[in-house]
Amino acid sequence: MFLRILRHEWSTLRADATLWVVAGVFAVAIGYGVWNGVRWVEFQTRALAGAAAEEQERYDGLRQRVDDIVKTGGQVSPFADPRSPSNVGGRLGPRYAMLPPGPLAPLAIGQSDLLPYYFRISTDSRENILAATEIENPQRLLVGRFDLAFVVIFLYPLLILAVTYNMLSAEKEQGTLALVLSQPVALRTIVTGKITLRAMVLVGTVLVCSGVALALGGVDLASPGIGLRLLLWAGAVAVYGAFWFSLAALVASFGRGSATSATILASAWLVLVVMLPSLFNLAVTTIYPVPSRVEMVQAMREASDDASAEGSKLLASYYEDHPELATGDAEQAMTDFNMIRVAVNDDVERRVRPVVARYEQQIVAQQAAIDGLRFLSPAVLMQEALNDLAGTGTARHRHFVAQVDRFHAEWRGYFTPLIFQRAQVTSFDDVPRFAFEEEATGAIARRVGVSLAGLALPAALMGLFGVSRLRRYPVVG
Repeated sequence: MFLRILRHEWSTLRADATLWVVAGVFAVAIGYGVWNGVRWVEFQTRALAGAAAEEQERYDGLRQRVDDIVKTGGQVSPFADPRSPSNVGGRLGPRYAMLPPGPLAPLAIGQSDLLPYYFRISTDSRENILAATEIENPQRLLVGRFDLAFVVIFLYPLLILAVTYNMLSAEKEQGTLALVLSQPVALRTIVTGKITLRAMVLVGTVLVCSGVALALGGVDLASPGIGLRLLLWAGAVAVYGAFWFSLAALVASFGRGSATSATILASAWLVLVVMLPSLFNLAVTTIYPVPSRVEMVQAMREASDDASAEGSKLLASYYEDHPELATGDAEQAMTDFNMIRVAVNDDVERRVRPVVARYEQQIVAQQAAIDGLRFLSPAVLMQEALNDLAGTGTARHRHFVAQVDRFHAEWRGYFTPLIFQRAQVTSFDDVPRFAFEEEATGAIARRVGVSLAGLALPAALMGLFGVSRLRRYPVVG
């Protein structure tokens, strides 16, 4: 009987031209979303390749200049000397710390267009390095980019609700439901068959179109952990669909008319997908306001000016904290510009640290609040899961920034002793390089699993409650 219901539903849906038009538009939206994601990834890849090429060309030039100085024995200005560790570490030889696009980045642009994906690492203060970002259109950053995640989160539920809102009410209004139930078949079997067929069509459309778009987009299927990410992506699409199918079944179980059911479901979509995420954002930014970035920049500027004015005192204090670096004539060291610059950068970081710490604490508090509130909105849960799987969320970026901090400390730890020893850089092979290390796939899977559980539990509860209510469904009237 169940297979007969599936065949009947397939015949009915196949004969409905509206479904095919909507499905075609949906497939086009999926294709455009992935294409837009591929374009963004290509832009990032070109930018990172350009940065790497610029760095390589710069280092080739430094090597050539050092060779020329050694061969000719010529004099060079100390501020342009390519052998000076202060010049190499600060102005001439910075290296890029780059965050490559995530394995499934074409599927969800996420926060990758908002968060910086490369930094130019030097002996400058941490805050100056992390504050340097590309200029971008603020309106585009506010609106965001159209991608597959947007299609899945916003349009996918609408299509589900469009084909399920009247799955029982239409037959009831036409007078055919009572005739069907006069046969040896339970109402819950009919509902299960209707939902199963629609789920197979819609979920299959999303997954097949996504797979084709991924293949055309050149996603590296040999990258580590890609299989698990794809499996979790498919699971997320299925569970998110199950949530909306369960909601439709629950509303249908109350026996309301088609117009009433459509209004209820549309209102639920509006609240859960549009209103609640906006209210969450408003709430967390009000409760945990982030200090003005202008205030942080002003604090950095003032700290830099004050530290520069007290350079000699700062160098003396730096020697007290690092006596192992004090060599040679102390009076001459006091006036050495490069040494004073190290002390100035160290003092700027110390003075700005309270402002930066307050800024970062509020960001962490906001994220913690969102992590708690996300279980009230399936859209927020789904966005977090898709961003995590695509490698375009805040978690991967925090992982990247932590590595940048360690590399910055390694960079300064390499050049600072050379500066104080008045040594020269004669080989650039030992200069530290940055290599991004991906987060463990297991950690990502655990975070995504929590989000999927947050979707699956209410979906199961709504489904069970809806099925139990079908026993009291008003077949007529």
